[in-house]
Amino acid sequence: MRKRGLKFYSSIYRKILIQDLKSKMSYRADFIISTFGMIMTNLSGFVTFMILFHNFPVINGWDYHHMLFLYGFSLVALTPVQCFFDNNWNLRFMVQSGDFIKYCFRPVNVFFYFMSEVFDVKGLGQLAFGIGTIVYAWIKIGLPLNALVLAKLFVFLLTASLFMIALMNFAAATCFWIKNSGYVMVIMFRFKDFAKYPSSIFEGIFKVIFTFLIPIAFIAYYPSLVILSPDNVPVLSWISPLFGLVFFYLSYKFWMLGVRKYDFTGS
Repeated sequence: MRKRGLKFYSSIYRKILIQDLKSKMSYRADFIISTFGMIMTNLSGFVTFMILFHNFPVINGWDYHHMLFLYGFSLVALTPVQCFFDNNWNLRFMVQSGDFIKYCFRPVNVFFYFMSEVFDVKGLGQLAFGIGTIVYAWIKIGLPLNALVLAKLFVFLLTASLFMIALMNFAAATCFWIKNSGYVMVIMFRFKDFAKYPSSIFEGIFKVIFTFLIPIAFIAYYPSLVILSPDNVPVLSWISPLFGLVFFYLSYKFWMLGVRKYDFTGS
């Protein structure tokens, strides 16, 4: 079992990824069209911002370029769940058909094996658009650029990603208990649209829900404040990496709990 550490799983993942990409590149037209569609979808969000801020120059203290930075930050943060965890959308079909049982017989971690089978290349188009948006907003705002700031950006983008990955893990794993769990997946995925807005626009119970119960505010708002407001970073921003790791770990354990239920009951 000691051989099955990071090196072992990295080697396995590389081989699976290569085969998956070879399969996808055999349908290049589909790849080009789907990537173009992803870029156009994100471009429409960009245009929406332009129209919105043409009529409202400032929203709750946030101007156009700061909101644009938040939008680009959310796109990049959502890329890992799009690229590496997209197979969560197929989980309920595998469970219902009984095909999921094949993952339980391999001598590797079930979660890793299942997720590694699919790499969604369309997410790369989203990543490129998100990075471009961040760079554009960064220049317009006049944010400082140095190694420390870039290190913070990387860490807190990764932190933000953990929250969306965890949300989708929780939502997907409900299929082990709920027959029509597709609705849960769709609802959770659509919550990501709120990530591009600052948490400060929500009040009362909604702010509590989107911060602690369904932590959408941590997908972009709190992590991005480390870059946008370095002199006034809230405590929730600094502790978001720890919170993200815990949230992801809990989602993994919940996912694996569903696997054990499936394995023992044959559901």
